[in-house]
This record gives sequence, structure tokens and C-alpha cells, in this order.
Amino acid sequence: MIPPQVVADNAAKGLALRKQFGRGGTEIGVGRAEELVARTELSPHTIKRMVSYFARHEVDKRGKNYGNQQNPSAGYIAWLLWGGDEGREWALEMRGRIDGN
Repeated sequence: MIPPQVVADNAAKGLALRKQFGRGGTEIGVGRAEELVARTELSPHTIKRMVSYFARHEVDKRGKNYGNQQNPSAGYIAWLLWGGDEGREWALEMRGRIDGN
């Protein structure tokens, strides 16, 4: 399952913001972003990890400066590293295919 370009673009934006502001995401998130940017084939296990990440971090959207381009929250940067909103939607759709729904 190859992530769509918009998901790769979101991850690239997250990497750029992380570099610029020095915050957001973990090494695992950075690794995921690098996979998404390269649009590498992702395993069903990885797709399920993405779904889990988004479910756990939905609350980050309520944080201060979420989505602020001039001073983005760490949660916003991390969310982008995993593909952003489009990454969440894509991962959910792929999980449905994996599960046969």
C-alpha cells in the first residue's frame, strides 16, 4: 500500500517544521515521515500502527497553536509527520481493506 502524494507532502511539511522549530514527534515519527515522503510500500502492520497513532493523538488537535504555521505546536508537527488528516483518512481506508470491510 503506497501512500498518496498528499500524505507524502504532509509528512515532508512535518519534517521541515520539525527542523525549523526543533520540536514535534519522536524518532519513530520521523522514520514514519521518511517512509511516507519516499512513498514506500507500507505493510498492513504499519497501516494499523498509523491508525493507532491517530486514534491516540486526536486530542493533540485541541492543543495551543495546533495548526499555527508561525509557531506550530509539537502535536501539530507530529500529526503531520504521520501524514496529517489525509494520512489518517488513508490509513483508515487501507485498514478497512486489510480487514475486508
